[in-house]
Amino acid sequence: MLADQLAQVSKNLHDAGSFITEITDYPHTTEQAAQKRRRLAEEYEKIMAEIRQTSGFENFLRPKKFFELLPAARKGPVAVINIERSRCDALVIKPGSTEISLVPLPDISYDQTVELRRKTEQSLEEMCFRERSSYRRPVMSDPEENLQNQELQLVLSTIWMCVAKPVLDSLEYRPTLSMDTIPHITWCTTGPLSSLPIHAAGNYDKAGAKIFECVVSSYTPTLSAIISESESGPRATSSILGIAQENTPGQNPLPGTINELALIAGHVEAPISYSQLTGSSATTLATLDAMEQYNWVHLACHANQNSIEPTESGFFLHDGTLSLARIVQRQFKGKGLAFLSACQTATGDRLLADESIHLASGMLMAGYPSIIATSWSIVDSDAPLIADVVYKILLKEGMMNHKDAAKALHVAVQKLRDIVGEKAFWRWAPYIHIGT
Repeated sequence: MLADQLAQVSKNLHDAGSFITEITDYPHTTEQAAQKRRRLAEEYEKIMAEIRQTSGFENFLRPKKFFELLPAARKGPVAVINIERSRCDALVIKPGSTEISLVPLPDISYDQTVELRRKTEQSLEEMCFRERSSYRRPVMSDPEENLQNQELQLVLSTIWMCVAKPVLDSLEYRPTLSMDTIPHITWCTTGPLSSLPIHAAGNYDKAGAKIFECVVSSYTPTLSAIISESESGPRATSSILGIAQENTPGQNPLPGTINELALIAGHVEAPISYSQLTGSSATTLATLDAMEQYNWVHLACHANQNSIEPTESGFFLHDGTLSLARIVQRQFKGKGLAFLSACQTATGDRLLADESIHLASGMLMAGYPSIIATSWSIVDSDAPLIADVVYKILLKEGMMNHKDAAKALHVAVQKLRDIVGEKAFWRWAPYIHIGT
């Protein structure tokens, strides 16, 4: 089959490229390897040409044309933030528009975003935010005066002034208290900006100068990822799968996960069906098979981002790690929300600054159009509160609507922020929405 041929040639090309890199000190061998790679490239192009002659595959693996990208803005503006060494800009697509608006970002640079990312990572690491936990070392008696927290506040202020505010000003968005009229924006970030929390940007010493006062924020790794979903609305016959690991072998206990699932179950009404796998029942195979059957999935467990092999990132279940590679292989159909209530589910690969490779984007690839995930560690006792508010909003009168997930998370995080304080960034800022 053409698909098998393409997969094999692609693998051979990848292996050939790696081999050339390893033998650069041997010119004769290098030339032989280069010739082999050229032959493979020609074979690849031949297979691609044959595939594109098949009806329905004329544009297979070709970049989408501009008019094909316009539906990405059907829920609200999409801002593609282009961070390059030569210049930085925002490309904004507005609903109903047939043009792209260019918003120059002269006050930010590639090197500056690299430094902002370094400061963010350093601050979080020094505060020991590596995994979801019921226990957190008391590193700060007064968070507002803590050095790391002040550093994070400075990062968020810089992102606000140099990136977020210019985009919102171009859209004429202003602070609003109404959840009925607050606009929605999707951020598509590039380069080192990909791992920075634009959704939390703001001047926290000034009223009306925070991004969450103006918009509901979502992210997308690519524009294509949010235009492929159908326009289906709330589902009347749907199902939810809950996965919880209170005591994963080899990991810290997470007592909040059981309460988390109980709160979700409390919002389920007929005809929605709900099932859960906990403890020893939540094996990798059982979870994958159950995900095939249910429309939504909620994963409350430990997780890990593998920076060396991103596709080996995964969720820690009873018998091992459910990897991103195994999830993506399934190519689920008819899915809705994937709520990843763990740590590092939206942390990209540090070695690939221009790639949004993480568990959340992997779930998008696997067929879940709407993802709630975390950028760093979460406090175990906060997760049930977030889940409770989100599902209360999304599950109404026996209907499920994942298209309101971004707004539901916005409301839930606001409730947590009211409890812990605006400047407790490490508590509320890790929660993000990705997709539609």
